[in-house]
Amino acid sequence: MPGVHQLSVDTLVAEAAEAWESGVRAVILFGVPDAHDKDPRGSGAHDDDGLVPSAIRALKRELPDLLVWADVCLCEYTDHGHCGLLREDGSVDNDATLPLLAQASLCYAQAGADAVAPSDMMDGRVGVIREALDEEGLADTVIVAYSAKYSSAFYGPFRDAAHSAPAFGDRRAYQMDPSNSREALREMELDLLEGADVLMVKPAGPYLDIVADARRAFDVPLAAYQVSGEYSLIQAGARLGWLDERAVAMESLTGIKRAGADLILTYFAPRAARWLQEA
Repeated sequence: MPGVHQLSVDTLVAEAAEAWESGVRAVILFGVPDAHDKDPRGSGAHDDDGLVPSAIRALKRELPDLLVWADVCLCEYTDHGHCGLLREDGSVDNDATLPLLAQASLCYAQAGADAVAPSDMMDGRVGVIREALDEEGLADTVIVAYSAKYSSAFYGPFRDAAHSAPAFGDRRAYQMDPSNSREALREMELDLLEGADVLMVKPAGPYLDIVADARRAFDVPLAAYQVSGEYSLIQAGARLGWLDERAVAMESLTGIKRAGADLILTYFAPRAARWLQEA
């Protein structure tokens, strides 16, 4: 519904403006379409009039200095909840998914996104996205690669909010095994060779060793994502009176920074920015 669509964008712009006033200088956008707008191919991910491109244009119009990142994945847009197209046997078709990820990235970049952030973990997607952007004169669009994205139990609250949990099976076939650290560095190296500008580790807290290993191995911007489960645990503990929210939140963020992250994606961002100003 156009009215609901515009209301969501207006709300986002208002919240982004508040975040900007608190000191936050960048946001990342995820699309959360209604169930009736999803299909097996995740077509909404590259709809020029979709929620994310509309939000990007509105943010750039109202807050031109705000850096806008756009998450690139199909999982929120597919009716089956997986991050790529499916074969008849229900497995994800890596290669068939790549052109759709490139289309989505191009859509967001043309709308004005400063960075696109592929989070799907399909092999080869960074190279395909880089080529598509370069061919359209968008070589300056930054690619933030979720290079070490683990198949984690810490994503639960986000998946509930975004209604993006898989309808069957899980994502272990294409996301990383939590017990495997060496694969993370191989994935990062491959993404850099394909044209990634920034590397990402997700989640952050349980994988600080991966952040530290990546910092030692690569001299490029490194991001770490403090995900919804990490945030929710701190929030729940604070609400029960078991811990000091501000102190624990800042300690957790300091730990991520100390491990080597240059950039931290966190739900605490507006409050953390204010807390830092007050310190």
